[in-house]
Amino acid sequence: MSPMRWNAARDSWRSRTSGGSSVVITKGFTVIRSILCLTALAAIAACAPRVPDSGATAMRTTQQPAPAVFDAPAPVAAASLDASGQAVATAELAALGIGAAQPVGAPLSAIGTAPVATNNPGISDENEFDAVASRETIESDAQRRAQLAAQRQIVMPTALPTRPADTGPNIVEYALAAPNRKGQEWYSRSIFASERKFRNNCAEYNSPDAAQRDFLARGGPERNARGLDPDGDGFACGWDPAPFRLAAGGN
Repeated sequence: MSPMRWNAARDSWRSRTSGGSSVVITKGFTVIRSILCLTALAAIAACAPRVPDSGATAMRTTQQPAPAVFDAPAPVAAASLDASGQAVATAELAALGIGAAQPVGAPLSAIGTAPVATNNPGISDENEFDAVASRETIESDAQRRAQLAAQRQIVMPTALPTRPADTGPNIVEYALAAPNRKGQEWYSRSIFASERKFRNNCAEYNSPDAAQRDFLARGGPERNARGLDPDGDGFACGWDPAPFRLAAGGN
């Protein structure tokens, strides 16, 4: 670069001393600028990142792993058979309780099948045509039918028994005819009716139906002689007419 710089200085000096034009000076600076631009481009290219090779990366990604290699299995030593053709002696199996009931070489149809009883007197064979035809005839069959007809008994229907008149009030009829529901006050009661009297008297009956029947027999529901209906709904000791109404298709 030094000869070129010296030449540019010399040309500049010649132009000043000899009175030449400014074209020579401009030419020297243009050459220097071109050299500086080429140097900058080379430095930028050296600093630029390297583009990876996409083809090689794809090949490495799609490459399958090598298959696993397994060792060959160890050989199995075969046991020698005894005289009966079994790997385990028959005597050893019999000592363990295996195969003692069935002989070696028995057919499969004879293993695990129980004997069938053909002459069991507890099982009737009347539905088997061959069995009946071998011991019965037309005459014997007619005789048996006559015996069965002689043993037949005909029971004639009788009238239903009438209900006794002394059973007391009909609580079912009262439940269907009552105008109110349980707990709905319908009859006036004395303000002096006590809870203690109500509980003690209701405990004497074995069921609410019995208490209601006795309550009606003593003048209920208008009267409350024993204090069985303190709330005035007409039902003694918590008796409820709803099941009877539901059975009759009412409300």
